[in-house]
Amino acid sequence: MIKVNLSDAKTNLSRLVDSAYHGERVVIQKNNIPLVELVPHVVAGPRRLGALCGQFQVPDDFLDEDEEVNGLFYGDKS
Repeated sequence: MIKVNLSDAKTNLSRLVDSAYHGERVVIQKNNIPLVELVPHVVAGPRRLGALCGQFQVPDDFLDEDEEVNGLFYGDKS
């Protein structure tokens, strides 16, 4: 187990993340009191594509330009 103070963790974050990713237990402390433990991310499961299918409809004018919005971005051309 790696125990490291918060200020040292800021300096060596990449190394600590790599250690945690490879299975090492990494505990970050402040004033020798454990605050957090670095753990590798675990994917909950495969993403489900089309989860919102049929729950909303894209308006027909979705890609139409709005002159007022264009004026805000590009300035009035009058």
